[in-house]
Amino acid sequence: MDFSISEDQQMVVDTVRAFVERELVPHEEEVERTGQVRPELVDQIRGKAIDAGLYAANMPVELGGGGLDDLTLAMAERAFGWTAYALHYIVARPSNILRACTGDQVDEYLLPTVRGERVECLAMSEPDAGSDLRGMTCRAERHGDHYVVNGTKHFISHADLADYVILFAATGSETTERGPRTLISSLLVDFDTPGVERVPGYNCVSNRGYHNFILNFDEARVPASKLLGEEHRGFDVANEWLGSTRLQVAAVCLGRADRALSVALDWAATREQFGQRIGRFQGVSFKLADMRTRLLQAELMTYRAAWLSAKGEMTDADAAMAKLSATEMLQFVSDEAIQILGGMGLMDELPLERIWRDARVDRIWDGTSEIQRHIVSRHMLRPLGS
Repeated sequence: MDFSISEDQQMVVDTVRAFVERELVPHEEEVERTGQVRPELVDQIRGKAIDAGLYAANMPVELGGGGLDDLTLAMAERAFGWTAYALHYIVARPSNILRACTGDQVDEYLLPTVRGERVECLAMSEPDAGSDLRGMTCRAERHGDHYVVNGTKHFISHADLADYVILFAATGSETTERGPRTLISSLLVDFDTPGVERVPGYNCVSNRGYHNFILNFDEARVPASKLLGEEHRGFDVANEWLGSTRLQVAAVCLGRADRALSVALDWAATREQFGQRIGRFQGVSFKLADMRTRLLQAELMTYRAAWLSAKGEMTDADAAMAKLSATEMLQFVSDEAIQILGGMGLMDELPLERIWRDARVDRIWDGTSEIQRHIVSRHMLRPLGS
């Protein structure tokens, strides 16, 4: 088994690292202090990312994207994970769900998004549904050549930067042996559609400057031509592409852990107590060893899933295990790093308290850790008829 990185992959990683240090890290303090990324800074970062060829790196070359395979993309996302997510996100990785676009949707949504002319957001979560996506109550009812949408979505990330939303809504139901089951469809909905309202969401301790919104739909009429994929098959659209999103979360966690471990290692190698550097004490050195071991374990799990994805062989369980291992590793590494630094680790002069706060949401969004365990166990038990 070859674990080496190719010259092309190393070049991508080096390019991203240089971009992060030059264009993103200098703005971290401002974003943490204000909780905002200034519109002019958004435009500046996006423009420089496009010029550097880093924008939409996940999209195929024939669509105008960077054409990176999933393994190289995971390495790039890891390098981006070094900085605050509110800044990283601007160097957009458009949702792979958009590759389900057909006909006029390609020119109206997919291609402009790849070029950076339009920005999308994704709306699944609802106040009363949570992880139970089949329990969503936001409905899109077909009336002739339009869908009429009513309901509410929340926790909609970066809706303030978006021009349109990829909306998942209930469009019907079917009878199964376990009772009625909601049928879900996906629609492309422009934010200037009458009856669509964006409301600032909740104040989150994780990822300052990266905002969540509440979306209200009140008799919003959406042309049937905006249906993404087939009617009632919205889960098929989502499931085909959500695995790559979980890989992205896992890879970003690797980058955050890299930075946390780097800070802790530098501190252990230079801080002196009781007449010697604290890295010589087993209480500290063993923590560093455990942090590095857990990080390497998560790296292998993530890169294995990305390698399988690049070959078209990744299962939902592979992506789930990568996200589960990386997100829980980051929580461990960031907490141990703060323990090594003591009180200084919680001060905002250093990035550890931010990494620690930001890490908390990773075990929740894109499927909680419990959901990931469910996916893995179901994958194991299904062949046994259980």
